[in-house]
Amino acid sequence: MTIVPVTSGDLDAAEVSWFSALCSDDYQFLGVPDGDLRSSWKHCSDIVKTAEAQGFRNILCPSSYQVGQDTLSFVAGCAPITSKINLLAAVRCGEMQPIMLARTIATLDHMLEGRLTVNIISSDFPGEKADSTYRYQRSREVVEILKQAWTRDEIDHQGEVYQLEKVTSDPARPYQTGGPLLYFGGYSPAALDLCAEHCDVYLMWPEPKDAIAGRMQAVHARAAEKGRTLDYGLRVHMIVRDTEAEAKEYADYIVSKLDDDYGRKIRERALDSTSLGVSHQSKNRDIADEFGYVEPHLWTGVGRARSGCGAALVGSADQVLSEIEAYRKMGIRAFIFSGYPHIDEAEHFGRLVMPHLKTCSLPEAYGRVPASAPNTPLAAGERR
Repeated sequence: MTIVPVTSGDLDAAEVSWFSALCSDDYQFLGVPDGDLRSSWKHCSDIVKTAEAQGFRNILCPSSYQVGQDTLSFVAGCAPITSKINLLAAVRCGEMQPIMLARTIATLDHMLEGRLTVNIISSDFPGEKADSTYRYQRSREVVEILKQAWTRDEIDHQGEVYQLEKVTSDPARPYQTGGPLLYFGGYSPAALDLCAEHCDVYLMWPEPKDAIAGRMQAVHARAAEKGRTLDYGLRVHMIVRDTEAEAKEYADYIVSKLDDDYGRKIRERALDSTSLGVSHQSKNRDIADEFGYVEPHLWTGVGRARSGCGAALVGSADQVLSEIEAYRKMGIRAFIFSGYPHIDEAEHFGRLVMPHLKTCSLPEAYGRVPASAPNTPLAAGERR
């Protein structure tokens, strides 16, 4: 497997993140909704506070139309109850007019004093079935407009989806220089082009390591064509215990009440259920062994009851640390973990694994320090 260079040179730390279950996918038993674990401000904000207490450096706040909390409102609410952890807000491009979105993100970045990161999402909206090429074009234009709004006095964009001429963007300056880091995941050629040109961290769902390495090499080549180098991230569930036997026993436990027909309905109701990335998660389950393992510690059972990220690292602390180190040697430096229930598993990981990891905040590694006077208007053409 070829090691892919990362953006920040020799920095030997990883951004280790957790996940807040805004979309009502927190369970004790997968596929069996639990009233106390359903998405709510109290439960999901408790996950964020727990993750911060355990030393996680960022937390993904996902987006869904069917269930759960509004992502950007939730992130705003987390500003006064956190002080160290970054917030990775999932933003569905096209959902909000881009200039309004730029202002909203800039405001959130100030509320969090530079602790905001953004996960760019391209998806259909309720009642929409758009061609993927159009969806990624829409996302590309949204990102281009965001970057103009965050760095210029005027926005001038003539695209296929949006046409904006000399629109004043002040005051839309984020707290961070140039705006928050952009995280992105997608498998199609249009997705790779968008990420390579405009985003900072390419996120992947779990697959066998050879497949991940091939995907990283493809993205790295696209970015190199545009004179850029990206960081790489892995979104994967986590089951870690004192021993491998305990971890595998718990994996079996959380699917012990799963009705596979109901699990299929959970997967199919998601807007991304027909995406290329989801099909790869399904393939993982098809090629897994009789116990659901596609690699010795990569268990695909989670994907029986959820769309999207469908596998978990399962093992003892030493085994999980070895897996993380193997991914890091491949060039992966951003990890987004989660587990069921999310608070309990964050505490297991915090106790068993976190003390042995050197972690970092990617916005700090990128030097996205705040300007001395972030609200001061810029001269024409000046960048902050």
